[in-house]
Amino acid sequence: MDSYESAGLDNEVTEGGYEEALAAARMADEELEARDDAAGGRRGRKRMPGALEGVDAEQPQQQLAVCSMSAHAYQPLLAPLQGMHPALDLENQKGKVNEWLDNEPVANEVRRQFRKFLRTFKDDNGEALYMRVMENMVLANKQSLEVDWRHMHTMEAMRPVAAACADAPRKVLRLFDQAAAEQVLASYPQFESIHRSVHVRVTGLPVDDSIRDLRTWHLGNLIKVRGVVTRRSGVFPQLSVVRWDCGRCGAVMGPFVNQGDDTDSIKPKMCVACQAKGPFNVNASETVYQNYQKLTLQETPGSVPAGRLPRHKEVILLADLIDCARPGEEIEVTGIYCSGYDTLLNARNGFPVFSTHIEANFVSKATDAWNVYKLTDEDRQEIMKMANDPAISSRVMRSIAPSIYGHENIKMALALALFGGVEKQPTDSHRLRGDINVLLLGDPGTAKSQFLKYVEKTATRAVYTTGKGASAVGLTAGVHKDPVTKEWTLEGGALVLADKGVCLIDEFDKMNDQDRVSIHEAMEQQSISISKAGIVTQLQARCSVIAAANPLEGRYDPGRTFAENINLSDPILSRFDVLCVVRDIVDPVQDQRLAEFVVGSHARSHPEADEEDQQQPGQQQQQSDGTISQDMLRKYITFAKQQYRPAMSQSEFGSLQQVYSRLRKESYRSGGLPIAVRHLESMIRMSEAHARMHLRDRVTQEDVNLAIRVMVESFISTQKYSQQRELQRQLRQFIVTGADFHALLLHLLRELVREERNNMRLLGNMEDDITVPCRCLEDKAREVNITDTSGFYGSSLFSSSGFELDRSAGVIVYHC
Repeated sequence: MDSYESAGLDNEVTEGGYEEALAAARMADEELEARDDAAGGRRGRKRMPGALEGVDAEQPQQQLAVCSMSAHAYQPLLAPLQGMHPALDLENQKGKVNEWLDNEPVANEVRRQFRKFLRTFKDDNGEALYMRVMENMVLANKQSLEVDWRHMHTMEAMRPVAAACADAPRKVLRLFDQAAAEQVLASYPQFESIHRSVHVRVTGLPVDDSIRDLRTWHLGNLIKVRGVVTRRSGVFPQLSVVRWDCGRCGAVMGPFVNQGDDTDSIKPKMCVACQAKGPFNVNASETVYQNYQKLTLQETPGSVPAGRLPRHKEVILLADLIDCARPGEEIEVTGIYCSGYDTLLNARNGFPVFSTHIEANFVSKATDAWNVYKLTDEDRQEIMKMANDPAISSRVMRSIAPSIYGHENIKMALALALFGGVEKQPTDSHRLRGDINVLLLGDPGTAKSQFLKYVEKTATRAVYTTGKGASAVGLTAGVHKDPVTKEWTLEGGALVLADKGVCLIDEFDKMNDQDRVSIHEAMEQQSISISKAGIVTQLQARCSVIAAANPLEGRYDPGRTFAENINLSDPILSRFDVLCVVRDIVDPVQDQRLAEFVVGSHARSHPEADEEDQQQPGQQQQQSDGTISQDMLRKYITFAKQQYRPAMSQSEFGSLQQVYSRLRKESYRSGGLPIAVRHLESMIRMSEAHARMHLRDRVTQEDVNLAIRVMVESFISTQKYSQQRELQRQLRQFIVTGADFHALLLHLLRELVREERNNMRLLGNMEDDITVPCRCLEDKAREVNITDTSGFYGSSLFSSSGFELDRSAGVIVYHC
């Protein structure tokens, strides 16, 4: 035994004194253990989501109370940080941002500041903006809370946090999620039974990056890129919080949180119980999964430099972001630029190369900016003010492709197609389409493709393609083998990608045989049935079809019927609601006005045009017509389609039935385009579309009259030239209305000017001014049952067309 000197020993300690010392030691040990347990609870909460707390049966209820008490006891340590923010000042911070955020006091302060930001940030009306956003999120049973980065940067206390969010987004966003979950549960305690977590989505990042410009210094940072989705994988489960079972002793290890960028960190190296190095199996009952999906994002066609191929990047979607976009859509992705080890890439290059991808935090579609819920109060007031104008339909028509001269019938047909009718579903298995299909057939150089391009830019969702198809799947759908999984997958064509939008098809007459068969179902039932390679399914194609085609002989032959001028069958032609024939007719008056319009448009559009070029006569006339700006027109169309579903009463069906019977009789007699029940439904759809233009809930007789006029004009234009004059006289009551008298008189006056010009050319007596006697115009007007022409002489249409009335001489002067 060891022997000690007697000097320095306390010989006066009794046996009871030893017991008191042991008791004090035990109390000290218990207090230390309690502190360790409390610290372990805090660390556990940092590692585990709030939805998993309290699930572990091995943790007693008293320990949860100790953790809560210790958290309150820790608050005094943060008091010095609440009044000042030296730890959050990134400019004075020593070390890296990631290391700075690993400090527990700093992390707690970030969470506290973010909760304060959610509670106190006010909008322009002085209301708590994000408390209202949080309420809407809870009411919609969602778990994504959208926070604008610019709002965080406006608050002085949040500026360092906003900067850290851009430089170290993974750790900051994790703290944001925790703080947002705490704030949501504090206001809505029952939310935990719906979702286990809340995801903060950062919007409004001021920096726009290009896929082509991403470099190594972007790794780990928050970026924002724009592109088109070209491929989308299925939805797979990904490990989020995992526990492992030891294959030797059965011990449960974990939980391990998947950090996203380091998959090796979620698997243990050694068992903590038996020190075995494996095998380890995933504990399925205690492991938490999250949704996982991969997109391929390609550069937008307009952003690719000339002569270069578009580049692409993989985008990872997690949690509730899955299925937020589909192939063909243009999206804007805000996320973390990450890198990962790729075995195949290393084997191919022979040296270590890492692949890169984007872990999405927020995804927005390019069409979301035109959503009706994104409209401001000023936009709604302007829209309602426009709807009160009785001539709003004429303003909308003139605003369709304002850079194209004339073609009022085509512009009205396109306007009706953009607004569309109301979809109906009489039974569960039967539905009636509300979309309006339009076919443009005419001579080359008559701006058919330009009309399609304009609609592509105006419609909220549009897909432009050709009759041959932009890809191997053509217009409908196709089956191909996935190069990665080697499985047969289904790829939709133009009609499928344009679901709930507009499909624009140029060179419609040059479809292949496969699409020619499938187009019947797609245009009427608005679905595409597929049975290929063991895949039997039905795809939705609920879209308007606006097509352009060329005649068989190159130019339209008026001596033939419409069906004889185009290589399309009657079943396809009957599925178009409006058929527009565009002919290039030699008309000196119209040709001169067209030339003035085109020359003036080029002069005004030149990048170096001066003020004198801007003040062309056509420009002043265009501004006086009251056309609508393109942005406001797009908002107006979106608001009308999403907010109004006009209904038709029985009183309006009488005139439609009369016109339908009359057109059936004339089509049988003339032998032209056959009129079917589909054309009656077409008039109903056009009536509803015109009511939508005026933002009406009920279809009026004015809407029915316009639909009848468009249908009758479409029917007459498809007949032979020898029968058009006779049909115009017989169906004049359906074409001419009170509002169209001036337009009809202008047409008659232009015919008289054309005849007078031809007579002067034959006599060799060409003058600058052409005079037409008023008596000749009045005689022409009586033939169409118009007896009063005085109002036409004083109208703006008369003067703006270049005519002047000489009452003393009783003639109309046209200034060439």
